[in-house]
Amino acid sequence: MRFSVQLPTDRVEPRDEFTSAAAVCEMARAVEAAGFDAGYVTEHPFPPDDWLRSGGHHALDPFVALSAAATATERLRLHTNILVLAYRNPFLIAKSIASLDTLSGGRLIVGVAAGYLEAEYRALGADFAGRNERTDEALIAMKQAWSGTSVQFAGVGFEATGNTMLPQPIQRPHPPIWVGGNSRLAIRRAAKHAQGWSPFPIAARFSDRTRTAAIESVEDLAEKISYLRDCANDAGRKVPLDVNFVPFGGGMKSGMDAHGALETQQFLDQIEALESIGVNWVSVGVPCETRSMYLEAVARFGDEVIAARHS
Repeated sequence: MRFSVQLPTDRVEPRDEFTSAAAVCEMARAVEAAGFDAGYVTEHPFPPDDWLRSGGHHALDPFVALSAAATATERLRLHTNILVLAYRNPFLIAKSIASLDTLSGGRLIVGVAAGYLEAEYRALGADFAGRNERTDEALIAMKQAWSGTSVQFAGVGFEATGNTMLPQPIQRPHPPIWVGGNSRLAIRRAAKHAQGWSPFPIAARFSDRTRTAAIESVEDLAEKISYLRDCANDAGRKVPLDVNFVPFGGGMKSGMDAHGALETQQFLDQIEALESIGVNWVSVGVPCETRSMYLEAVARFGDEVIAARHS
């Protein structure tokens, strides 16, 4: 099992606590020292006010934040969790991804999804109704751009008639792509276009809000992993896909509990159960009311969970 932890660049206020260059670098170094395999950031370029009032969040631009983290670390993988591909021209995203993979020495993991905030789509001039088609189109276009050869590709609202992008990503043929979302469509997208799938727990009563399917138990997840394997087989995939899950009770807003104290054995038991059904990465949040709390929680997770798994 490998571990990715949130770099809390969604905590935009107070500014110096989490989103200054010094703060991001200090947190990234602490994450690497604790033994985490990756640090992840989220994104919301222009979220709607009603979503913010109901618990939504802001975030630094993911490429800017992870560039800072890259300069402060040597081993840590840099994880976008997630990029909404249909918000942007796919060639611009491909350029940012190739640039960050180059700057970091080949450490990028590209978590992507179709997104669900219609008002954010409207604000960015993007096509919400066609987001799934645009996401699939982007995945094809980006891979062509990363080839380093002349590209001819026409999509909705863009066309390359003989264009070349350099530098290529260091990771070849490109950084691993993990598709987010719990729906069967997202699973099929991962099997066809990506190297991993990133589901997350959500109760059925909230699934309409995020426009995806519920996952309420390990058994629910196991059923979907079985479907992923069937889709991968149908697509002729030879290499197993990574499965990156957010553990129950361990997401970016929850930490491990409200007081910052890890329930270590319960968490380790869950990790073992997830591993038994095919999960090989987990993405977690830790308490972060202050930067010092975050640094302490990261170190404690390393001592009590990562070290225990490796002993």
